[in-house]
Amino acid sequence: MKYFMPAFFCLLFSIHISAQEKTDSTIKVGKKTITLSEVVVNNQLNVPAFITRIKNDTSFYKAFRNLHILGFTAINDIRMNNGDGKIKAGLRSTTKQLRSNNCRSMQTIEEQVTGDIYDENRNFNYYTAQMYASLFFTKDSVCGENNIVTGTAFSTAGKSGLEKNKEQLKMLFFNPGKRINGLPFISNKTAIYDDEMADKYDMSIDIDMFKSQSCYIFTQKVKPENKDDVIVDEMTTWFNDQTFEVVARNYSLSYSAGVYDFKVQMEVVMTKFGEYLVPSVIRYIGNWKAIFKPRERGIFTATLFDFTNGDQ
Repeated sequence: MKYFMPAFFCLLFSIHISAQEKTDSTIKVGKKTITLSEVVVNNQLNVPAFITRIKNDTSFYKAFRNLHILGFTAINDIRMNNGDGKIKAGLRSTTKQLRSNNCRSMQTIEEQVTGDIYDENRNFNYYTAQMYASLFFTKDSVCGENNIVTGTAFSTAGKSGLEKNKEQLKMLFFNPGKRINGLPFISNKTAIYDDEMADKYDMSIDIDMFKSQSCYIFTQKVKPENKDDVIVDEMTTWFNDQTFEVVARNYSLSYSAGVYDFKVQMEVVMTKFGEYLVPSVIRYIGNWKAIFKPRERGIFTATLFDFTNGDQ
């Protein structure tokens, strides 16, 4: 009996391993090799069509464009750290974006400031904070905007220095995984869905729940040996399994070119307000060095809620 038991457990273990090996399947889409979980295989997902949908997705960018035409309340938390990870400047505020007569404006309900987050003219001292403000704050009144994505693109034309660097990072934030023109030495490294980048990543599709929504989960993670050849190190996106809208996305970006480098982690969670897909939580951790500027280490979180439509 003492000889039988180890043999029995070895048999069970080998059966378990064999079962595991059968749960995952791989499929080739162009030059991309994608691992599919058993449940995805059983769902008979049209993987080539799914990859095309992902590559052409505009729902992520449009969700941020929707913020231009809606009212909402935001809790803003910006922290600038020193090299030891301690906060040297910060801002925590609650703001309310208002919509009236096709214009948007902003009210600051409360604000707490630490360190030198502002200069003497209440302009942000840090370009991380400047970038945050350009995304979620409204200065004065902005009119005549829409949420149309088609034909809308970020551009570095006419920009230089810091403004160009900020626009480049916005491109990467809103279009992660897509080819972005106007980024020297970077453009050909951002298109992670293209076949020429395919062998640099491990790719997989699974299905699971995200906040009570059934989602296809697409993950791309750079292979260790290709770390220096990519900008997008890792990206996981949850897609609504019925509408294929982006429900959430986590991604890591990095780049180094001597005088200019960045390392960024982003988490974005979406919600629905009526027909509109909008971001509800945006988290950023970034280490960014621009030419002729000191290195910045920043963390910010934007929490958006109480969305309104029209002149409310």
